[in-house]
Amino acid sequence: MEILCLGLSYRTAPVELRERFAIGDAQLGEVTLRLARVAELGEAVIVSTCNRVELYVAAPEAGAGAEALEGFFVGLGAAGGGAPQEGVGEHLYRMTGAPALRHLFRVASGLESMVLGETEILGQVKKAYQGAQLAGATGRHLNKLFQRAFNVAKEVRTNTNITRGSVSVGSVAVELAEKIFGRLTDCRVMILGAGETSELTAGALKARGVGSIFVANRSYERAAQLAEAMGGRAIHFDAWTEEIRSVDILIGSTAAPHHVLTADKLAPVMRTRVDRPLFCIDLAVPRDIDPRVNDLEGVYLYDIDSLQAIAERSMSVRRQDLALCEQMIERHVREFGAWLEEKPRGVRGALPTGGGAPEAAQS
Repeated sequence: MEILCLGLSYRTAPVELRERFAIGDAQLGEVTLRLARVAELGEAVIVSTCNRVELYVAAPEAGAGAEALEGFFVGLGAAGGGAPQEGVGEHLYRMTGAPALRHLFRVASGLESMVLGETEILGQVKKAYQGAQLAGATGRHLNKLFQRAFNVAKEVRTNTNITRGSVSVGSVAVELAEKIFGRLTDCRVMILGAGETSELTAGALKARGVGSIFVANRSYERAAQLAEAMGGRAIHFDAWTEEIRSVDILIGSTAAPHHVLTADKLAPVMRTRVDRPLFCIDLAVPRDIDPRVNDLEGVYLYDIDSLQAIAERSMSVRRQDLALCEQMIERHVREFGAWLEEKPRGVRGALPTGGGAPEAAQS
């Protein structure tokens, strides 16, 4: 079997292209199983986050598998917003064999993240793998590969300083807010969404001394849990547009498939906020905030790609351990490649049954 990877990330494609390929949690299992059932393929895992959409497959033959994989990916873009086939290919990266293994190990270890060494991605990769496994889309090759990836990430985290003092994208957003406002103690902040990114962002806000945090989420119970943990206040999602009148910083981090905040909604609010700017930070992909709000007087919008320059400045210390991380990853690439060579080649187009539950994922 051949291991293939195809995808795009913040390194290769802007957010307006990435959001067309993003797959929501509710659809991820079904889409992954559909990928695994493509005749030229056999097993599949899809990692879809705010910074990347990556398809990992095990295929009996590399050439036919790669062609089928790219066709499937382009189809995702058409379903997610009409991305034309022309021009998409130049943003994709395609890997087979050792480069695909190496890339997955780097991703799981936080070495391909916008914030070098961030640990949130490991949880996202685990969630993607577990979803694919539950959907019946994985077999012995990807089961073994992703378990190895989790072991690599653990080894990197344990034996290097690459994650020491690392920050999430959410905390980079808070750093940006701090540069704009100075001290954040008097700022009123609203967070749209109550998922993992929202939780990390709220924690970074609290650590910077923000006293007023409001959380709005479609599940009010989840919003209440996060608000209570952060000493903030939960807001019913259908009421957040009223509460925004008194907010200084708005952070979007929902899983909505469309814009939650549009220029038409925000324009009347801004007319009541004379000489009081609103800073919006959109961490969601697809984006929560319509880019046109940046044209409104007094509104300053930053999306997730705007945070990359800030993240770059925080990496110098962690880069010192990159060579050691690379050595660890190369050893695992060689070992897994040798394991693949020992296994008999699979039946073309067959979907592996998985052969029982894989070993438990290590964190």
